Amino acid sequence: NHSACHLLQYALRTVLGSHVHQSGSYYDDHRCRFDFSHFSAMTAEEIAKVEAMVNEMILADMDVVVEELPIAEAKNKGAMALFGEKYGDIVRVVTMNDDCVEFCGGTHVSKTGQLGVFKIISESSVAAGVRRIEAATGMGVLELLRDAEAQLASCAKELKLENRTEVPAKVAS
Repeated sequence: NHSACHLLQYALRTVLGSHVHQSGSYYDDHRCRFDFSHFSAMTAEEIAKVEAMVNEMILADMDVVVEELPIAEAKNKGAMALFGEKYGDIVRVVTMNDDCVEFCGGTHVSKTGQLGVFKIISESSVAAGVRRIEAATGMGVLELLRDAEAQLASCAKELKLENRTEVPAKVAS
């Protein structure tokens, strides 16, 4: 999911603008959390665009190339560095496409397709000018689907419905 965070940052910068920069992240084998600079809540349309862009890059099954380069060469390649970080003469660069190039010392998949699928769970504010996206990938997305199906089945049962597809109409009435 470290790789998913890179794809997410690329998609956020594409959809929201180049002012977006990472403010923190966390990831494990099922989920990722990504904090970023942005001045307002994302719209549902922006969230959908970002999610679709990340999934397109995952499904493209792009190579994830990791190389150690002189810092000047990395910068010429367009690699994005974290603001305020100190870097040596040789830096580690992770590239997922011509535009998704970052300085990074973390662990990554070898191909984006290994992430499976990407689903944004939430987008929220964590501080003034800092937003947070929580997302799931792969088996984490399947867990979300199982949970959503169980919740919908529970609602249908409480509403005494035989078919879960009837829930929205019953709730509206």
